[in-house]
Amino acid sequence: MPKRAILVLEDGSIYEGDLFGADKTVYGEVVFSTSMAGYQEMLTDPSLAGQILVTTFPLIGNYGINADDFESDKIWARGLVVRENCPSPSHYLANKNLDEFLKEYDTPGISGLDTREITRKLRNYGVMMGMITTSLTPSQALNELGRVPPYDSTDFVREVTTNHIYSLDGGGSRPLIVVLDLGVKRNILRLLRQFRCKVIVVPSTTDASDILALNPDGIVLSPGPSNPENLDYLLDTIRRLIGQKPILGICLGHQLVARALGAQTFKLKFGHRGANHPVIDLKTRKVYITAQNHGYAVDSDSLKGGLEVSHVNVNDGTVEGLSHRDYPILCIQYHAEASPGPLDSTYIFQEFMEMLKNV
Repeated sequence: MPKRAILVLEDGSIYEGDLFGADKTVYGEVVFSTSMAGYQEMLTDPSLAGQILVTTFPLIGNYGINADDFESDKIWARGLVVRENCPSPSHYLANKNLDEFLKEYDTPGISGLDTREITRKLRNYGVMMGMITTSLTPSQALNELGRVPPYDSTDFVREVTTNHIYSLDGGGSRPLIVVLDLGVKRNILRLLRQFRCKVIVVPSTTDASDILALNPDGIVLSPGPSNPENLDYLLDTIRRLIGQKPILGICLGHQLVARALGAQTFKLKFGHRGANHPVIDLKTRKVYITAQNHGYAVDSDSLKGGLEVSHVNVNDGTVEGLSHRDYPILCIQYHAEASPGPLDSTYIFQEFMEMLKNV
């Protein structure tokens, strides 16, 4: 029989289910994703650092785990909550099941919960801290949750960024793109290489002068975790890059460009996570279905410094893209690289390539 585990939320809610994966106690901000597939990509997305992931699709693990769908070197989510875990996957590429995958990276999962109820709670009351445990009673877990640091107070970028500079050859020496790694996903690097870019990835603490000394044709500010208000040490770097080279900001990178130019960000009630979020391009009036994974957004009323809204979320009207009247800046809140999700928005990388040619 599976070992019993509990998920405890900071509001006192208790959900009991079956443990799979690692047998350990973890805490984190509990968030939900509406993706029907792509659990391997989600778990290995550095943007999920510090968070416990609830999947709204009821069956997870049915196609297993393979060697190709990693978005980083490890699982970054602290825990996984599912309605039903499939122990016997069926897919020709699968080399292990989800339980084995979670154990390999010392990550607990809990199954048998009503994930619809948990999702409704998070939608109604907002994301909250939670804990998965087999060793603590509900009251002990709730007491522990009162002592752990809240998600909003932690700089997770320093945890997920690379600790060394590395390069990837796309088949040519130009264009040369420097990626400031705030939690970069591998598919961003894959797509840049498909455009025959040479890519140099640098740590998040790299000084602007060192980035410019690499003589890039363009700079990508990657997605990543954390409250952007905790990352002011990056703002000076970004200010010194603006106007020097074309910039593509994705998700957290987009938020930091806005803050560097004087705008404000705010925490969304339950965030946008999944592969089915509609976004409208205000210039073309086209609507794209996008992949998203973020809990913060740019305040449109606070925009200054030449920034203009280029894309808007159809569901709630929040800012999904920014452009600049004077500088070569292209910023998007969603994940144009998908993984998981539709590839509708990979045109953003083509637009960035065109921007490099026109500077």
